[in-house]
Amino acid sequence: MRTSKLAAAAILGTTALTTPVFAQGIELPIVDEPLELSIHMHWARAQGYGPGGDTSKIYPVEEVAREKTNIHLVDQTSGRNTTEQSEAMNLLLAAGNLPDIVGGANIRQPVNEYGPQGAFVPLNDLVDEHAPNIKAWFDEHPEIWDAISAYDGNVYYIPYLPDGKYARAWYVRQDWLDKLGLERPENVDELYDVLVAFRDQDPNGNGQKDEIPFFVRDWEEVLRLLNLWDARSTGADVYHQFYLKDGEVVHPYAQEAYRDGLANIAQWYEEGLIDAEVFTRGSSARDYLLGEDLGGMTHDWFASTSGYNVALADKIDGFNFVPFLPPKSVSGQRIEENRRIPMKPDGWAISYTNEHPVETIKYFDFWFSEEGALLANFGVEGKTWDLVDGEPVYKTEVLESGEPVNSQMYLEGAQVYRGYPQDYRYEWQWTRDAAREGIELYDSEDLLVEQFLGVAFDEEEQAVFDKYYPSIQTYMLERQQAWILGTGDVKEDWDDYMSALNKMGYEDVLEVMNSAYQRQYAN
Repeated sequence: MRTSKLAAAAILGTTALTTPVFAQGIELPIVDEPLELSIHMHWARAQGYGPGGDTSKIYPVEEVAREKTNIHLVDQTSGRNTTEQSEAMNLLLAAGNLPDIVGGANIRQPVNEYGPQGAFVPLNDLVDEHAPNIKAWFDEHPEIWDAISAYDGNVYYIPYLPDGKYARAWYVRQDWLDKLGLERPENVDELYDVLVAFRDQDPNGNGQKDEIPFFVRDWEEVLRLLNLWDARSTGADVYHQFYLKDGEVVHPYAQEAYRDGLANIAQWYEEGLIDAEVFTRGSSARDYLLGEDLGGMTHDWFASTSGYNVALADKIDGFNFVPFLPPKSVSGQRIEENRRIPMKPDGWAISYTNEHPVETIKYFDFWFSEEGALLANFGVEGKTWDLVDGEPVYKTEVLESGEPVNSQMYLEGAQVYRGYPQDYRYEWQWTRDAAREGIELYDSEDLLVEQFLGVAFDEEEQAVFDKYYPSIQTYMLERQQAWILGTGDVKEDWDDYMSALNKMGYEDVLEVMNSAYQRQYAN
């Protein structure tokens, strides 16, 4: 991507993108005189509304938003000394005196729980009367409006809305396959044979049996192997979630297919086909195992994983890490379980203390306008990007800085977890050719499965869920890891395991999950 023209051509030439359409009619500035609104903004990248969490500085994006809207956000974030969003939210709620805007990661559950109790302002009428861009977006996506509604039927937060279809993919060392005379695996049996060959036939050529056939950065990604035995590992883009089976909400870790799949994963682990340090190696696994020519296969993000072909080209002769279609399961099904969820539990809400709800919803609406959405996605025009033939195109210095574009955007104040519609054109520009080809490959088949968008509990349902589910999930994950590591046998232990779940309240949890689901999605 040597010039902006080439970048624009790349954007215009792909069918993988969707260009957002926004309503017109927003009036700027929103207020004649500057209006300060306090904000809690706590998310993984920053604990506070400022670059890297430094609230003594102002995001470049915030500076432009102030100029355009005359509304100034002033940081009032709780929990700056913790990276745990739930802990920060608990501190905020315990303080009682909420800022005007509560935003950041994982706000959906507390906002939908405490909104009907008066802690947050219902947005339905405000959106209808004062937010034409937000209204236009949700008119096109009514199922998302239903999904973010609380149990009383009101909407209390505007979510961060991801764009695009695919997130993670299966990747394999094509140069290892070529060296061993193997094809990309088409099904679970062929996958097994490839992993055995990687383990035994010295594809890195160093004379040692040191290859790690299958590895992951996030240990939960090893559970994607469950799909090969027609089981599920989650129902959404968050790990360990409930999913829909025959119209009912169930948990993947209480299904017989899970039992059989996990037994096979444990066997593969015992045979040395899965990284022995899968639970402990952590986020450095991809860097280390690929950089040392040790890793053979993984399941990871399209854009970032394909970048290793460039990064390691000079270090490892012929290095070629490529995406391939998910292997078919034992029943012949080919699915990709991981996909971009259409709405996140992240975003922002208006608290009961806010004396300017109309001005605030108009401000929220600004980020759904064409101008605001470009600012939220790409940063400041002329600083990080230019408009080329009607398309937002990153400057060469952004694309070639050596730093991930998303990390650069976080410091600019773009791609922050405010409520806004993400624009996949932002990511496509720094997605390598190999990943683009992989996305086209994935797009050639119907791979993606339905996502469970979650439910909004009423007070009684929430109490049941909070009473039972945390300990149930802890027990599920403890047994899961123990079985993979060889402590116990999942098939022999299954009846006792299910009995324990039921004694812990699993059936009660399913009952409230399904009652909430039927209420929320019946229409």
